[in-house]
Amino acid sequence: MIPLGTDLNTSHEELQQAAIDFAKDALGHDMIERDREQAFDRDDWQKCAEFGVQGMPIPQEYGGLGLGILPLIGVMEGLGYGCRDSGLLFSLNAHLWTNSIPILIYGTEEQKTRWLPPLCDGSLVGANGASEPDAGSDIFSMRTRATRRGNEYVLNGAKTFVTNAPVADLFVVYATIDPALGPMGITAFIVERDRPGLNIGKHMEKMGLRTSPMAEVVLEDCIVPIDNRLGREGRGVEIFECSMEWERGCILGSFLGVMRRQLEGCIAHARSRKQFGKAIGKFQSVANRIVDMRVRLDTSRPMVYRIGELKEQNKTAVLEASIAKLYVSEALVQSALDAVQIYGGYGYMTEQEVERDLRDAVAGTLYSGTSEIQRNIIARSLGL
Repeated sequence: MIPLGTDLNTSHEELQQAAIDFAKDALGHDMIERDREQAFDRDDWQKCAEFGVQGMPIPQEYGGLGLGILPLIGVMEGLGYGCRDSGLLFSLNAHLWTNSIPILIYGTEEQKTRWLPPLCDGSLVGANGASEPDAGSDIFSMRTRATRRGNEYVLNGAKTFVTNAPVADLFVVYATIDPALGPMGITAFIVERDRPGLNIGKHMEKMGLRTSPMAEVVLEDCIVPIDNRLGREGRGVEIFECSMEWERGCILGSFLGVMRRQLEGCIAHARSRKQFGKAIGKFQSVANRIVDMRVRLDTSRPMVYRIGELKEQNKTAVLEASIAKLYVSEALVQSALDAVQIYGGYGYMTEQEVERDLRDAVAGTLYSGTSEIQRNIIARSLGL
């Protein structure tokens, strides 16, 4: 057994183990078929809510557990290790960091009281509308407009790559009140699924994370009351970047769990699989791949938990989150590639459930800011 996070105290380690046991027992069954059918499992979503996942970072007065970010990263690592449904984990992270957390940090008391309890108990699925067909990495060139009309706003525009959109009940949507203001015009809004003018567009079929549904969202004269504005006008950039900082840190926790599960599986396979009269792990080419997987895991873990330490101290972790996002996401892809090579032809077959980890891993270098964007952030910190 490869040890999990070592930056946790005893009670947090116990919580992490509980997450592993829960995930192994309750989540990720029938994955081959559900991956093939791109089927989101609402039952598993509800099980996660009953375990407390959706409410972990939310204070108890709003229906959550009030856990700090360090134990939460530990839980995410445990879920990544125990659950083979990376799509479900991705949907959970999108729900938490781009929907619940912005409402918690920037919402009014009425907004928090109204929306956070059902977001915690599994009644509602959250989503985030930021990316647009012509505004992906250049997110603040968005064209979606928010026109003030008395005590309401009228939203018009289109969002793409919206995780959870086909099943979501509540959206945090970003729009500009005036394109001439650039980033200073971006404003965030809470938009209910059944609000007239919000339409779910075509379902988007993906290479990986196929159990996490994704679609376009079209806003056509969608009227949103001023009470649904999240934060003041022009604060959208701050809200978005705050949510990305949380997401880049916490979503990497599940990456650590996946890397550990891959490593243990490859070790077991290398010991049992024999070629030319001996276990393939005795061949240096195989052993070296496994060694590299272990090195990636052990170098990734401190980066991720460092983010948690900084956030626990109420310090910014923008640079640390970008460094970790860049390194860990690319490390996960490489380890997934190594796993396919170690399993050989069997690793390329669907029934072995190795190739799916690779397909799921590739997305990690794209969402929450591509690897290129992370390099840009790091370069700016160096004065470049």
